Amino acid sequence: MADKKQAGFTKREALFYHETIRPGKVEIVASKPMATQRDLSLAYSPGVAAPVEAIAENPANAARYTARSNLVAVISNGTAILGLGNLGALASKPVMEGKAVLFKRFADVDSIDIELATEDPDAFIEAVALMEPTFGGINLEDIKAPECFIIEQALRDRMNIPIMHDDQHGTAIITAAGLLNACHLTGRDIKDVKVVVNGAGAAAIACTALIKAMGARHDNVIMCDRSGPITRDRDNLDQWKSAHAVDTKATTLEEALDGADIFLGLSAAGALKPEWVKKMADKPIIFAMANPVPEIMPDEAKEVRPDAIVATGRSDFPNQVNNVLGFPFIFRGALDVQATAINEEMKIAAAQAIAELARERVPEEVASAYGKNHKFGTDYIIPAPFDPRLIEVVSSAVAKAAMDSGVAQAKIRDFDKYRHDLKSRLNPTTSVLTGVYNEAKANPKRMVFAEAEEEVVLRAAIQYRDFGYGQPILVGRTKAVLDKLHQLSVSDPQSFEIQNSADSPHVPAMVEFLYKRLQRKGYTERDVRRMVNNDRNTFASLLVALGHGDGLITGLTRTFAQSAREVNRVLDPKPGAVPFGIHMMIGKNHTTFLADTTINERPTAEELAHIATETAAVARRMGHEPRVAFLSYSTFGNPPGRWLENIRAAVAILDEQDPGFEYEGEMAPDVALNPTVMKQYPFSRLSGPANVLIMPGLQSANLSAKLLRELADNATIGPMLIGMEKPVQIAPMTAIAPDVLTLAVLAAAGVVG
Repeated sequence: MADKKQAGFTKREALFYHETIRPGKVEIVASKPMATQRDLSLAYSPGVAAPVEAIAENPANAARYTARSNLVAVISNGTAILGLGNLGALASKPVMEGKAVLFKRFADVDSIDIELATEDPDAFIEAVALMEPTFGGINLEDIKAPECFIIEQALRDRMNIPIMHDDQHGTAIITAAGLLNACHLTGRDIKDVKVVVNGAGAAAIACTALIKAMGARHDNVIMCDRSGPITRDRDNLDQWKSAHAVDTKATTLEEALDGADIFLGLSAAGALKPEWVKKMADKPIIFAMANPVPEIMPDEAKEVRPDAIVATGRSDFPNQVNNVLGFPFIFRGALDVQATAINEEMKIAAAQAIAELARERVPEEVASAYGKNHKFGTDYIIPAPFDPRLIEVVSSAVAKAAMDSGVAQAKIRDFDKYRHDLKSRLNPTTSVLTGVYNEAKANPKRMVFAEAEEEVVLRAAIQYRDFGYGQPILVGRTKAVLDKLHQLSVSDPQSFEIQNSADSPHVPAMVEFLYKRLQRKGYTERDVRRMVNNDRNTFASLLVALGHGDGLITGLTRTFAQSAREVNRVLDPKPGAVPFGIHMMIGKNHTTFLADTTINERPTAEELAHIATETAAVARRMGHEPRVAFLSYSTFGNPPGRWLENIRAAVAILDEQDPGFEYEGEMAPDVALNPTVMKQYPFSRLSGPANVLIMPGLQSANLSAKLLRELADNATIGPMLIGMEKPVQIAPMTAIAPDVLTLAVLAAAGVVG
């Protein structure tokens, strides 16, 4: 079976992603210390007795002493998995794990996936209802209609926690937000619009119900199923369809669309014909949300109606209706006020908040992700899913609506503080990295992979091409690379560009170029020819130097120092720059930048100041306001020592330059990072814990970076090489394919280098 590419990656790569590191996408991590016997005694017996008794006395204490108030279950029986149909509960597990990951990534909500092996609604309802003591909320997913309606309503009646079937209400909320903005742009009032809904499944019925709750008049909305418009005289309607039956002379979708303002498609590919779009009102609003192929492609709709506003469910077109804009933040707000339900008021508040956010100035990281400076308009009526403001805007709106509508059991007294707390839950680096990847897609580069016979490197190169970041250039023996591509089940290995020094037409020019560089450094032409023919780093670097590639990734087969020496024979630093390395340590809600971790053994004061300035610039590009600490064993002269003058001189240099960021030193790590210890030095110029750590020398820097990578729970990117004339990155020898890919994309996007 051919490994066809879908959505920028192949089936092979999707399976590899789910299999590597550890199978699946989730794990359980303890939130309390578990190192000592005392820790275990507090965590279990006898320490648990105290919270058990407190909760038995007052059930509200469960929110204080357990994870319940931040825990959502993602539950399915697999009867309607994505667009794949009824494949069963077990097959739905990858989707439910993915939903759990999205809850954590976007709203810091802990989530557990549960797959129930039953198609009996009563059995499903009973199983979920019995779990109410465990969870703060229930997200129902991929359950076919009409059972999904029965299950959700029954659970809402029985349970005293938020219940939401996201396929219905998540889609409805994002759709409603987009419609509000489309009506705003076209001068319409939702109370007056004529709407045609094509499709009568769970999502279509939820969308219809919500826009009616927001003001659309019942008689102005015509819903169509496979039999045509749903009218009051039809005798084949269930209770959910009949709730939206109207009197109309239209007998087909085509007739219903005559003069319609809005088309909402939640049906099938190609269901909306271009000639029918012509019959719609001026400035028609078309939401074609069938996936993966919409009811009409945006270019087809625009061809017949250039004045149309078009939205789809796809990320490769403007105005994507994406549920991730809603469900994480809706549950975040509901959990934070311990809501007993997710009601219509909360859904409307979420839709309005999302709509209003799209009208605000687009943040720089969102604009860069689109490849240009987008602003509110016909191609931007719905915010991007990685807009970092969503968590604070939507969650606070939902929480307030829960309080105002009387379903909140806890109150938020200070919404300004609450919004600040929401924002601090997430690490801005994750949003920026999403933008970086999109920037790389928008401006693809030719990336030279110097060690393409290594499986890790080759996997990264395959992903680099499959994900659309550019063209990989594979350096290695031709047959060996082709054999590896075959082993990795690549269907078209001959389509990859392979550069082999044994037969490359570029070798003569490479020898001439390199001999001119090295002839006064003790190298003969024969030495240079041998290096070009036998050393892949030299050969790969020359491809970049002579313009046959835009950037270089290497490092898997040799130490960083050796790889750097070989690259430096060919490529120079940027004029006036000092090359150095940064490790980026990414935690749940913080990122720390360590420099220089790779090159300069005993940096001078000038070099330290330069490294601090450049690292601060990288921190800013990654979404952080830099606070720079020059680290030492000594804090402001205590204890005294002989290696402090360079650090003090570097601080003095920055004093003269006024670089526009906070900096301080010399200081010990605890003074730089621990707010309690920082208070002992009220004269410190840092307003908070440092996020840029400038090390006094290579030994301490490299040791610290590697210790943190191995011992801490932080994700690590790096070392990232800064200051070279061309984009060059040297991965650690321990890197896996995602690490290599990340460095290649960072180089391609110009974020580092």
